[in-house]
Amino acid sequence: MMLETVAAVPGMVGGMLLHCKSLRRFEHSGGWIRTLLEEAENERMHLMTFMEVAQPKWYERALVIGVQGVFFNAYFLGYVISPKFAHRMVGYLEEEAIHSYTEFLKELDKGNIENVPAPAIAIDYWRLPADARLRDVVEVVRADEAHHRDVNHLASDIHYQGHELRETPAPLGYH
Repeated sequence: MMLETVAAVPGMVGGMLLHCKSLRRFEHSGGWIRTLLEEAENERMHLMTFMEVAQPKWYERALVIGVQGVFFNAYFLGYVISPKFAHRMVGYLEEEAIHSYTEFLKELDKGNIENVPAPAIAIDYWRLPADARLRDVVEVVRADEAHHRDVNHLASDIHYQGHELRETPAPLGYH
């Protein structure tokens, strides 16, 4: 749950900063604003789903607010200084998320974590079967993280090559 708290920040920050840049320069973003905001919304849905499963206590929710506040400001500053670095860092964080969800699946398979029914919010968002279980949710979330990894590494590569994101069409329509 804590991982998903900060995971929604980079897409929102990147999308917001690209949006403002696009407005200032009167130019299109090549679809990157939409892609990054879709990533932020998708990560928010991960958080909402796992909050349904974990049922966090008040102090855990307070910790979410604190962690998110610190990370938002740090990532904002980092993105302003170097979008190339910011996207690369997110790509690596997403790789770590894939690993974490793979371990989560192993624990589900061993029976160390109960494979409870999927929350309704997950069934609706990912269009899962009505009888979907937690394992099904973790599989689609891990696939989302792999997509986010690829998008952020692509964005960093574009910057590394000395180009603007708007010069390369964004990968649209995944979610």
